Amino acid sequence: MKADEVNFERKDYETGVQIQDEMELRIWLRLLTCSNLLDTEVRTRLKQTAGTTLPRFDILAQLERHKGPMSMGELSKRLMVTNGNVTGLVERLASEGMVERAPAPDDRRIQMVSLTSRGKENFANMAENHRVWIRAMMEQLTANELNSLYDLLARLKESILTAEQKNNLEAAE
Repeated sequence: MKADEVNFERKDYETGVQIQDEMELRIWLRLLTCSNLLDTEVRTRLKQTAGTTLPRFDILAQLERHKGPMSMGELSKRLMVTNGNVTGLVERLASEGMVERAPAPDDRRIQMVSLTSRGKENFANMAENHRVWIRAMMEQLTANELNSLYDLLARLKESILTAEQKNNLEAAE
């Protein structure tokens, strides 16, 4: 059975799309649906297996990838959320012993955040589970299909960025 023949019990972004709708609209809605399905499943599994949330996982992932402590401001930028959102999450992670905060040596107003050894260990387990889940959700695609999809999405990303630049130039005139 093909994905567009599956009768999803949950509502998705493609509900109501018609064959006569423009292909660009249908693709956009398909991408939103796939992203939503992946996101929902990852959130569910993180909650079930690690008792955590995707935003907390994302903070730990950013800290794990960064060499050395990271400022709260940089963490907010990388996660594309406000400092206030990050502050509350970091406070809870610190109270659980997953991260530690310290003032920056050159500016004590700036809080630097880093993973503790407990945070590194917990994140390593969550990250491995995450890899397994993502792999399982994409296992019906061949290696060639995955590579083609990746390449096509890169081209789509370029197209979107080009359109964004064009729009910014037109708006500036």
